Amino acid sequence: MAAPIVYGPPISTYVRTVRLTLEEKPASYEFVDVSMLKGEHKEPSHLARCPFGRVPAFNDNGFELYETGAITRYINQSIPGQDLQPIEAQPRARMNQIIGIIDSYAYPNMITRIVIQRLVHPMLGAPVDEAVIKDGIPTAELCLKEFERLMANGKYLVGDRVTLADLFLVPVYHYLALTPEGQDLLKPRARIRAWWDLMKDRNSVVTTVPKFG
Repeated sequence: MAAPIVYGPPISTYVRTVRLTLEEKPASYEFVDVSMLKGEHKEPSHLARCPFGRVPAFNDNGFELYETGAITRYINQSIPGQDLQPIEAQPRARMNQIIGIIDSYAYPNMITRIVIQRLVHPMLGAPVDEAVIKDGIPTAELCLKEFERLMANGKYLVGDRVTLADLFLVPVYHYLALTPEGQDLLKPRARIRAWWDLMKDRNSVVTTVPKFG
């Protein structure tokens, strides 16, 4: 059988989450770059994979998926290897809760409001809107506080082993820490920084680091 295919730009946080999931199983896969900067995500070939023009898209021997949550859970269930979801109901619910926080609150504020303004706009020669950055800081700070609170006594976000929740947060944390605002937000968050120290040297994380800038 052919290896599954991941479509999307390597700089995308959600594309990286899918790749992290495959690397953690571990599983072979094909990676096809879809440049959003060139508008390739809006071309007919990609719209056939995802009619909303979003990334990532995924194909496993003709079974096509989009939406990162669906893709990562499918990979975890369908591909042999380590289980990246807790079996018990409460830890699994906690994992899903943290992923929901990342999707609904962390990504829009940490990435859209802070990282894109602070890092991406200068790359594109676009103006930086300091008001947008400022608007994202309070919710970004709240997310970090909640991640630490919900971790309880575990080394990782859900207990003492890696789950999908960790793989959703890794790409967001990576970019946030590149900004001065992110560095300030992370200074008092010793537990989440300790979590990053555990994650950053994992083979999956090292091999999926995007070239940014």
